[in-house]
Amino acid sequence: MIELFVERLDDGEVSGYLADVAASGDQLDVRGPIGGWFVWRGESPAVGVAGGSGVVPLVSMLRHAKDTDESGLLHLVVSTRTMADLAYGDDLARGEALIATTRQTSPAGRAASRVTAADLERFVDNTATWFVCGSAGFTEAATDRILEVGIASSRIRIERFGPSG
Repeated sequence: MIELFVERLDDGEVSGYLADVAASGDQLDVRGPIGGWFVWRGESPAVGVAGGSGVVPLVSMLRHAKDTDESGLLHLVVSTRTMADLAYGDDLARGEALIATTRQTSPAGRAASRVTAADLERFVDNTATWFVCGSAGFTEAATDRILEVGIASSRIRIERFGPSG
């Protein structure tokens, strides 16, 4: 089974069709990713940092870690405007992700703000690969924070989302 997460964008090339017309069981032609992408095989320490719909690949990593009993290898930090906006919020909360909300206090009592260096410091591990996923603006800011806490750029993998038109 393949699970798709679609964020409906009013001016999106395909999201309107997928959200409003396509139904479970429909056949779709699919091709591989365009641009940069990453894979975590669950065999080494990793820290995932994502914003918005960028959490989707991290949820896949989280599920893989649980399926292979390697949850201790993976730490997640995610950013969202509000908890209601967070895709897969239940999975991420159960996976003990640090959830940074930018428009409200988080359920864990964290004040509303973007992901900070202080959020990331607790996960510093010079053997871990850091996976960053989200919009171009988010990935740039998150990468700056990761570098700020002393992680070498060679340990950072990035997936950027953006308009294709």
